[in-house]
Amino acid sequence: MKPTVQMSDQDVRVHQIATIIPESGHPIREQQIDREALKVLYRLRDAGFKGYLVGGGVRDLYLGKVPKDFDISTDARPGQLRRMFRNSRTIGRRFRLVQVFFRGNKIIEVSTLRSRSEYDIDSDDQVLPSNNTFGTLEEDAFRRDLTINALFYEIEQHTIIDYTGGVADLEQGIIRVVGEPDRRFTRDPVRMMRVVRHAARTNFEIEKKAYTALKENSEKLHLCPPSRLRDEILKDLQSGSCRPWAELCMDSGLWPVLFPLYRFETMEKGENIRQQLLTVFSVLDRLHSSRRDVEAFKVPDSVLFACLLLPWACHRFNLPEVNVRGQGFHRLSRTIRNEVDLVFGELFNLQRMVKEMITTLLVNLSTFHHARKQNDDPKWLRKKSYYRDCSRFFDIYLETKGIGLAKAEHFILDKQKTQSAIDTLPVQQEPGGGGRSRGRGGMSPAFSQARGGVFGLHRAKR
Repeated sequence: MKPTVQMSDQDVRVHQIATIIPESGHPIREQQIDREALKVLYRLRDAGFKGYLVGGGVRDLYLGKVPKDFDISTDARPGQLRRMFRNSRTIGRRFRLVQVFFRGNKIIEVSTLRSRSEYDIDSDDQVLPSNNTFGTLEEDAFRRDLTINALFYEIEQHTIIDYTGGVADLEQGIIRVVGEPDRRFTRDPVRMMRVVRHAARTNFEIEKKAYTALKENSEKLHLCPPSRLRDEILKDLQSGSCRPWAELCMDSGLWPVLFPLYRFETMEKGENIRQQLLTVFSVLDRLHSSRRDVEAFKVPDSVLFACLLLPWACHRFNLPEVNVRGQGFHRLSRTIRNEVDLVFGELFNLQRMVKEMITTLLVNLSTFHHARKQNDDPKWLRKKSYYRDCSRFFDIYLETKGIGLAKAEHFILDKQKTQSAIDTLPVQQEPGGGGRSRGRGGMSPAFSQARGGVFGLHRAKR
């Protein structure tokens, strides 16, 4: 295994010499890059700015995968980008990004190179300060979470620029934190979730020092706002690698911090419930890996969360065998709703509509179980507004029991509705325009209200 790279505050302030890898030394070719991303890169170049393909796009292309996103960093400022790309909007509060829109609902996200000012904090127990500091290519590389995500590809000479040893880690299959893991996890505990996520997706080994830091700092996830953790968890449930993600979370100690309802060592039949949960995740991974249309395929968030809760609910409420009707059904529904809110909804700040849908999916497991004993769903059930979602969820449940396969095509979105939803996204007002800044997708990002909070973090109570 490659030795751990240790960097002190003094070390990271010393100028780093980048490794420049020529086109002959790496597998990335320009024709593999998304056409719209190339348009942005070439327009930046023609306007006299530097533009780089960054992060996951470079990583995935190097590994021979098709990137989900092609993100770009540049030395141009957000205002300059907005003037350069009329088909764009500005998003973000802490650090402003520019989204450039193209036909077919394509969005290319462009960010200005950022500084690594977090290293200027003297105290080791502080989280990141709020800043909007622009920086150099080197500074931008060292503020990134993992070495394999700190690579830049430029289109002039078709070279990869590597400040952190990310290419070597890609070659050796190592997940390594940029900088000192303990310190980086203290600054932003969500980085621990990203370490596990990328290890699960790439099947790479987590570098020893980073893995030790995961175990020692897992409780710091409580410093993060619920909504931020929720959004990170959704990314993993949608990734197609949620089973290995869950196994790594369980092994590293993140799991009981994120999901205290699943403390398997203290649960009756805890090991059986653990295996049932991993089986559910295997079904979700199969669905996501078999999707035919990436843009149109989506398992709803409420279904994903209900899948996460499924083994717990089956054990807790004797689902789907319990057979109740009338007032008994409504009492069971209220009980499930209250407990879902207590053990999950409040922890992740779920919207009321999502909690209601999770309850509907879980309580109707028994409805579908007993209805399908008659070999077909009755007409009265087919007329229910919840029929489609509950039917899809029940198919997932049946697959976990080895009965049939849930069909990926049942999760294909209506493209017309998808386009309508995108068209109604609010565009952020420019400074001085009188509009309140909004976050990605028109939603306000999660920020702590506590003084000194940043990245959605707040200080631990003493």
